Amino acid sequence: MSDRDGIFEGSDPFEISKAWLKEATCSESNDPNAIALASVDDTGLPNVRIVLLKSIEDDAFVFYTNYRSTKGRELFASGQAAFVMHWKSLRRQIRVRGQIKKEDGAIADAYYKSRPLGSRIGAWASQQSAPLKTRQVLKDQVNKVTLEHGENPERPPHWGGFRLSPVEIEFWSDGEFRLHDRFVWRRRTLNAPWDITRLSP
Repeated sequence: MSDRDGIFEGSDPFEISKAWLKEATCSESNDPNAIALASVDDTGLPNVRIVLLKSIEDDAFVFYTNYRSTKGRELFASGQAAFVMHWKSLRRQIRVRGQIKKEDGAIADAYYKSRPLGSRIGAWASQQSAPLKTRQVLKDQVNKVTLEHGENPERPPHWGGFRLSPVEIEFWSDGEFRLHDRFVWRRRTLNAPWDITRLSP
């Protein structure tokens, strides 16, 4: 008989993820939706950076970035990624691994329009990950783009979302004497059923 109850209970890992994030939103003072996103370069060397998770869908996790950035290029090249969300206030984390697809349709347009104007302008102005001679160069570019695109800029073609569809999700909760609780959900393909396994701490 399974002992997967309490915060681990449920038949849908996306719903569990949503519940944990909702709880963290009340306890984490800064960016409860921050994830450490990992990609790999063409030599297989990993890259990790913090990005903000913007939604948990029924079958995927969605975040946004500049497609020409280092992360964007690496995600396109491999088609795979992993991330971890960690909440010190809850002493929990979620680890996710899976396949990446571009999200640049109406959903990306709507999210872009919901951002503050300065952030929308910044998406046009910044050549993310490219060398920058001085901060003033960036400020000058922001001013130029502001004049060009005005108060209601369209979403740049080089900026949009990525949807990570997982083949593995692990839920971790801190335990006394480092005897943590861990449950991993795995599936061979995106259409396959989940296998759930309790892992040793």
